[in-house]
Amino acid sequence: MKETILSHSLRRIFAGGAAAGLSLLAQGVQAQDQAPAAAQPIARVEITGSNIRRAQAETASSVQTLNRADIEKTGRTTVAELLQTLAIDNQGSVPTSFGGGFAQGASGISLRGLGAASTLVLLNGRRIAPYGLADDGQKVFADLNIIPAEAVERVEILKDGASAIYGSDAIAGVVNVILRKDFQGTTVKASYGKSGDWDGRDTRLAITHGFGDLDADRYNVLFSLEFGGKREVYNRDRAGRDQIGRADLRDKGFSAQEGFGGTGAIIDGRTAAGSAVNGNVRSPFLSNPADPDSPRLYYNRGNPAGVGFTRFFPAAACGNFTSHPQGDPGGGCLTDAQQQYQQIQPRQNSYNLFGRGSFKLSQTLEAYAEMNYYWTESQSLSTPSNVSASVGYPGGPVSNAGAALGAAHPDNPYFGTAARLRYLATDVGPRTSAINSKFGRALVGIKGTAMNWDFDSSLLYSTSRVKNNRNGFLQRNVAFALLNPTAANVAAANTNPAYAALPPGTVWRIAENAGLNSPAMYAALSPAISNKAQTSITQIDFKGTREFNQVMLPGGPLAVAAGIEYRNERTELAPTSGTELGNIIGLGYSAYFGKRDVTGVYAEALAPLLKTLELTGALRFDHYSDVGNSYTPKVGIKWTPMRELALRSTFAKGFRAPSSAENGVGGLAAFSTASDPLRCALGVDSACVAGPIAIITSPNAALSPERSKSWSVGAIWDPLPRTSISLDFWQIKRKNEINQEQTDVAIAAGQVARDPSTATRPGDPGQITAVLANYVNSANTKVRGVDLDGRTSFNLGSGRGTLAMDAKWTHLFKWLRTEKDGSERDFAGTHGNCDVTNCIGTPDDRVNLGATWDLTPWRVSATVNYRAPIKNTLFKNDPAGCAFTFADGRDAPNGCEIASFTTLDLTARWTLRKNTELFGTIQNVFDKIAPLDPLTYGATSYNPLDYSGALGRYFQVGMRHKF
Repeated sequence: MKETILSHSLRRIFAGGAAAGLSLLAQGVQAQDQAPAAAQPIARVEITGSNIRRAQAETASSVQTLNRADIEKTGRTTVAELLQTLAIDNQGSVPTSFGGGFAQGASGISLRGLGAASTLVLLNGRRIAPYGLADDGQKVFADLNIIPAEAVERVEILKDGASAIYGSDAIAGVVNVILRKDFQGTTVKASYGKSGDWDGRDTRLAITHGFGDLDADRYNVLFSLEFGGKREVYNRDRAGRDQIGRADLRDKGFSAQEGFGGTGAIIDGRTAAGSAVNGNVRSPFLSNPADPDSPRLYYNRGNPAGVGFTRFFPAAACGNFTSHPQGDPGGGCLTDAQQQYQQIQPRQNSYNLFGRGSFKLSQTLEAYAEMNYYWTESQSLSTPSNVSASVGYPGGPVSNAGAALGAAHPDNPYFGTAARLRYLATDVGPRTSAINSKFGRALVGIKGTAMNWDFDSSLLYSTSRVKNNRNGFLQRNVAFALLNPTAANVAAANTNPAYAALPPGTVWRIAENAGLNSPAMYAALSPAISNKAQTSITQIDFKGTREFNQVMLPGGPLAVAAGIEYRNERTELAPTSGTELGNIIGLGYSAYFGKRDVTGVYAEALAPLLKTLELTGALRFDHYSDVGNSYTPKVGIKWTPMRELALRSTFAKGFRAPSSAENGVGGLAAFSTASDPLRCALGVDSACVAGPIAIITSPNAALSPERSKSWSVGAIWDPLPRTSISLDFWQIKRKNEINQEQTDVAIAAGQVARDPSTATRPGDPGQITAVLANYVNSANTKVRGVDLDGRTSFNLGSGRGTLAMDAKWTHLFKWLRTEKDGSERDFAGTHGNCDVTNCIGTPDDRVNLGATWDLTPWRVSATVNYRAPIKNTLFKNDPAGCAFTFADGRDAPNGCEIASFTTLDLTARWTLRKNTELFGTIQNVFDKIAPLDPLTYGATSYNPLDYSGALGRYFQVGMRHKF
């Protein structure tokens, strides 16, 4: 029995996070060498994925544990930043840096690449209200930014399905953030960071205060207050950092035909044009009057040789607007709007308050209360609007390809005849989005022991409120009337009071004449617009656990847990002003409303069949008022044939109930990119590469929940003292998936809206303005992989300290999606699936390496993060070939592969005196530059996974003092 206790104690240490856990391991082994086994206290703790308290941290399920020291050793200032560097995070994660997404201002983790909506995030084992803005307008997820880093005790990540324990949303796994429950004294921590370019300031201040001894005083109260402030970094701030932030990559071998020749080019033999800062116009006359099928060609307004011009504008010369290198064969005026206006990192200020009180009512009864409040303000910028961007809304697509300068418009080079216009509205300014997000959580509970049962019951209310204020967006009806005041355009715009109040005959002067416009004209053209979102969860729960000593199995007593919970969920997102009518140029529509009641009942058992063999089982029943019932079981087995070796395996079923965005009331009109095989086959070169399109999707009340089956088989081997290796093979098969229909499949099926006026030749149906898709239970996904976790520590001898090392590797063998028609696509190791967040791809290997040298008063840590190469195809063996090509037709980037990316971070901590610690961090020590990625839409020319390679080397210093 003593040997079993020693083994269990050792395994509990091995189940910890990384280097900090290894330091604890070294201390634990030394203590075992110095004290008899019987003196070792064995604490019982509740491990994520089980409601049964136990002495062994390693269960049949694989759990990765991170403590506050793990966050500190990486130099990451928030839990969100740390989690998104982990090997198990993949496709579908939501980075805070993605200022152009639907879920601006938030951050989410996607275990196994199955999406943030399939990863359940808990706070102290209970749910939190999801972020008010759904990712991609569809996927509801928890915002990791709400986690107060200084209040974190540890983070436990369950790497297999857990619907049998927690219900919906745990298909890919669970992230359980466990906050401090007992603290005395006052701690102040402050840090200041800046990049090697002396920008991107990150200021953090945290104060934690606790008083009362739960055992002596019968109470403990703690408060944690944090402030964080990040400053924006623009793409232009990294000018000269290779391709980072640049949309003009002609020096890399691209051209305007591939979408990387800059903004404002005239392409396709002058039959199409981008939006130029001085305006590109289409001739109203046929290029060959004798041929009625000949195209009408585009020319730049500043072109002194514009064919058919009736007026010339010397002040509209391209050189008067930009010093950007020119060279467009079509004669366009080239700029790089993405580099000039877009951001690598948005500005963000956040405030986080956490409080907890524990009160002993008796020796066996404890009451507790928790409170969280998080408030953040973030601001992101994007390029100015163009006047011709199409709009999607539930009523159908709105094509703005017909935007034109009227026949009498004074800036029309074809004065006397209306001419189509492609104009980048720099005079209006960049499009901005200011997010104000507030999260609140209140919990009261009671726990204790009665009749040999440990019980815990609580009442929870959690809410998220988000407001998004936007500027710089154009009102379609007003823009059309100000540019081309036909009777129909003026009548449509007169419904806008600000336009109706303008003097009759007011026009929007563009480019070199924009200074003639009045503030009232701009107020009518581009007013502030906004929308609001709110989610809430109200929950009451009760659970109990006990050991039945009268049911003694050969390995010990039978342990059981059972519980019940009820919760009410409510979600509402109002549409941004004007998007419900398709009246905001270039801005998608997203709105939804839904509410439901959920009741869950569950039971769990732990049966130690032998001293070396334990069997676990769980079963949960959930009733959803909108989608019916769900039964989800889970079983696990762990066998320890010898002290140094344990074998484990699990099988589980899971489910994800449709969100209100998917089965509620509302709709979605978003923007993505896609090629057009039909026009490409007709010889329209620009249609052969991915271009912007709108995707219009409606909720579906008939949706069924997603279902999953998952299994894992693994081993934990401790070959030497202070050394542990775990290897787990796993598979998750998800069916009945809720998706938008695949974009390219919908295009192939003809579910598109087109603009015939953009046709360039006979038989050309015109460019796609929108793809019409629905939320459907469409696909099955099978994800299979392996996790390797190794750690060790060494005593380097007297005066040399200790060295602890760890390695984590996740490899995807397969990420296979099967559509209803039987077609299959394997995304593992490719840039797909581009229908989800950012189009960041699905790397098949991610690795985290860590080492910590501890020599009092110093502790130095090194962390290496590796992302494998990504094939630049939409899926494995895509018959369409490489997703991007250079101007000469070669696959782009070279070899049709996004290069791998590796960074090294260093952190040093120095204990100045007993209660004072100084620390410093260098992230991306070697200033590695993120490799070129031409396909993602989450960043400009680099992958959002490689954010640190865009920002560059980053320095941080700080101090922690305890009073």
